[in-house]
Amino acid sequence: MDMNRHEFQLDDLIERIKANDNRLVALQVPEGLKMQALEMMDSIEEDTSARIILAADPCYGACDLVHDKMQRMGVELVAHMGHSQMNIDSGMPTEFINVTYDGDPAIDPVLPILEQHRRIAESRLSRVEEDRQMSEEEAKELFVDAVGRVSPLKGTKLGLVGSIQHLHLIFEYKERLEAVGYEVEIPVGGARLSFPGQVLGCNYSGDSDEIGHYLFLGSGDFHPIGLVLHTGKPLAMLDPYTGGAEEMSFERIEKILRQRFGLIMSCDEAKSFGILIGEKPGQMRRNLALRMKRKIEKHGKKGYLLALEHIGPELIDFYPVDAFVNTACPRIAIDDSVRYAKPLITPFELEVALGEKKWELGYKFDEIP
Repeated sequence: MDMNRHEFQLDDLIERIKANDNRLVALQVPEGLKMQALEMMDSIEEDTSARIILAADPCYGACDLVHDKMQRMGVELVAHMGHSQMNIDSGMPTEFINVTYDGDPAIDPVLPILEQHRRIAESRLSRVEEDRQMSEEEAKELFVDAVGRVSPLKGTKLGLVGSIQHLHLIFEYKERLEAVGYEVEIPVGGARLSFPGQVLGCNYSGDSDEIGHYLFLGSGDFHPIGLVLHTGKPLAMLDPYTGGAEEMSFERIEKILRQRFGLIMSCDEAKSFGILIGEKPGQMRRNLALRMKRKIEKHGKKGYLLALEHIGPELIDFYPVDAFVNTACPRIAIDDSVRYAKPLITPFELEVALGEKKWELGYKFDEIP
């Protein structure tokens, strides 16, 4: 990753600091950009009379905002770098700063993958679902199917999405892909998403049954894993940093789903659950946690509400419960569950374990709307 090809759009922030005569400003940046943080602090301090504090704790997204602790330090404004604004209020004045990357990879490397995925979508479109009773074993196999878990498609469009640093490319790439014969849709999601084509680790709400497969513009597998878990549709990836193309492996997704299956089964005999509530402004789902507690108690089991800002095995594994239900960041249960000594499951997985949701409905990704 060439950091010199990123554009950090600080002008609006500097103008806001000057207009409000802010004297103490907190800078919050995601992990991948922290190597540039001191340079940005110098740039802001040189152009304003403010002093900059780096909020150096890990930052995992726009849901993970600096809040009251910086206010107690006397911070007047938070500059949040590299994420788009969500429909949440941290209680602190916050300026969201765009970061874009000037990569412009050719589409040729990804076209063979897209053609394979289009054929998968076409076969699903033509599939006629039989109206028959599904056996328990068939339902469980459907549950761990990497793609094809959703209801029959109504279209085979290519869904074009990306991470925030690359969304400025999205409409240009739509034209390129349409020029080689693809019908392309740029999904528009719910209130948590600020831009067409945007996906988050916890939200893929732009999906529709007209979309048969996806192309993701971005690097890494964090967003692609969530997208395939949520949609049950094939996904190709085009990396603007390297120009390389690959698909999200079906085997990898099935491995994750079988792990989730095993964790659900391991909760079959659980008598007590710790229900985790995230204290971060964009991750707090108190009402969901209370609903899970009521469900647990309805089945004659015990549920304990545990509120934490940061969640890790060293902070919860010692509690004398049989399993944990996560209502904080959905990706904690998906990406980090192997780190925990006891089963860590999502609210949907709890409902399956309690017999309130059925295997044949397919896997449902835990999404924050």
